[in-house]
Amino acid sequence: MNIEATAVPDAYRITPRLLTDDRGSFHEAFRSDALERDTGHVFTAAQYNHSSSRRGTLRGMHSVLLPPGQAKYVSCVRGSVLDVVADLRLGSPTFGAYTSTVLEAHGGTGVFVAEGLAHGFVALTDDACVSYLCSTAYVPGTQVDVFPLDPALGLPWHLGLTGEPLLSPKDAAAPSLARAADLGLLATYDECRAHYARQRRTR
Repeated sequence: MNIEATAVPDAYRITPRLLTDDRGSFHEAFRSDALERDTGHVFTAAQYNHSSSRRGTLRGMHSVLLPPGQAKYVSCVRGSVLDVVADLRLGSPTFGAYTSTVLEAHGGTGVFVAEGLAHGFVALTDDACVSYLCSTAYVPGTQVDVFPLDPALGLPWHLGLTGEPLLSPKDAAAPSLARAADLGLLATYDECRAHYARQRRTR
């Protein structure tokens, strides 16, 4: 598999090598040892989630308070989505930067999202199914939501939308980027770097 850095430090695009024959294809979707070797990030899955979405559904932007923090490996296992990762770590040299990737089930490409980054996607097909490997189990009260259509984020949802997005009530009511910062919901860049270093030391 190929692990590629993106415009957002600590977010990586992972493209597998497909083995194909007349029956279809097979690929290794993810390897934690390869991620650690190529990026220095230690990742062990503690929870596995799926979401299924109608075309035009927008889910995001989501993160988790640090601590506990939550890294994710995200892939699309049915249909396709426009996946977006944004750097919302306060004090980051690339604060506000984002990267987008079209994830398609037949291609197998996935995205690794380190702790402190925000993630979301818009479904490009009906019944798009997204898979998430998460480094920590869900802890009520630790989810961080930022309004995905906040102009301050400037995210490229228009590339995947033909009309108004379908948002959950929670995402529609999420705070703006500025309000999330005022509420103390965003991790700092230094906190995240220290967290990544602790993970490596306790490996």
